[in-house]
Amino acid sequence: MTRAALPIKIDKNFSWKKLLVPAMTAGAFWTLAIVSYTLSGQIFALINFGYLGTALGLGLSLYAILPKRQKPIGRRVSLLLIGLYLFAFVGLMGRENIQMEGVWWSLINGTYYAAVWHYLVAKIVGPLLFGRLWCGWACWSVMVFDLLPYKRSAGRLPGRWDWLRYGHVALSLVIALVVWRLLGIQIGTNSGAAIGWFLAGNGLYYAVGIGLAVALKDNRAFCKYLCPVAVPLKLTSRFSLLKIGTTAANCNDCGACEKVCPMDIQITDYVHANQRVLSTECTLCQTCVTACAKDALKLSTGLDVGGRESLRLRAGVDAANR
Repeated sequence: MTRAALPIKIDKNFSWKKLLVPAMTAGAFWTLAIVSYTLSGQIFALINFGYLGTALGLGLSLYAILPKRQKPIGRRVSLLLIGLYLFAFVGLMGRENIQMEGVWWSLINGTYYAAVWHYLVAKIVGPLLFGRLWCGWACWSVMVFDLLPYKRSAGRLPGRWDWLRYGHVALSLVIALVVWRLLGIQIGTNSGAAIGWFLAGNGLYYAVGIGLAVALKDNRAFCKYLCPVAVPLKLTSRFSLLKIGTTAANCNDCGACEKVCPMDIQITDYVHANQRVLSTECTLCQTCVTACAKDALKLSTGLDVGGRESLRLRAGVDAANR
């Protein structure tokens, strides 16, 4: 006898207002798609940005519609649709290296291919509207790391670990310059070398990320300490219109939100201060929103400046070492 499929239901607290964020997200990407196509005449721009907006909108809509236990399905759908598309279609079939090294090479060569546009839209301008939504809903690395069993970490390591990702950005620039100036190799164009670097680089990222996750018992260890993409994201996401909003009157200090936060944010600190979650480590995964039994957390839009970090450190780590 086969097991019956898990029935899909609608969240009892669902309201049409909850589809506002999915509609805003999809609309912003489709607007970009139409404008880009109009200016460039390239059908790829229309398909690329339109697809990304549709996938994000679908995932966010599923999250809004489904009941709490099934809400993670929405994020998983979005991660798979976007992660596999970027990796297979843009990276392999499009013969592009859309990692950070690909950005440096494109800028050095003056060839503004997908890597530059990808970073400009998703990592620099986009976060002004959507914060680090890309990290939570569209990253092909998170697509893999989230499958690992270490969903609840013991907390953050001290600040010197946090600076490793800034060193990673500098190293990627140095590597691009060395390859270009000393070896005379130009990899910023559509080429076999770009594909080779893209595959090798991602293979290394996955290996290091999985190794860190196992060593630190933390799925998101790579995201917290080594991911170079977080550097530009943190700069502009502090001004994001979209953040996790809080309602102090509904909070009963159960701490469930902090226990499940994959980025170790001390969310109740913001709740008690009557602030939105201002940490630039927030990826808007909404795991905390799902865990809150009192509806003290929800996505909200507003004007404020983030950057006040309140992060949970590992036991035995002195807060002065942040």
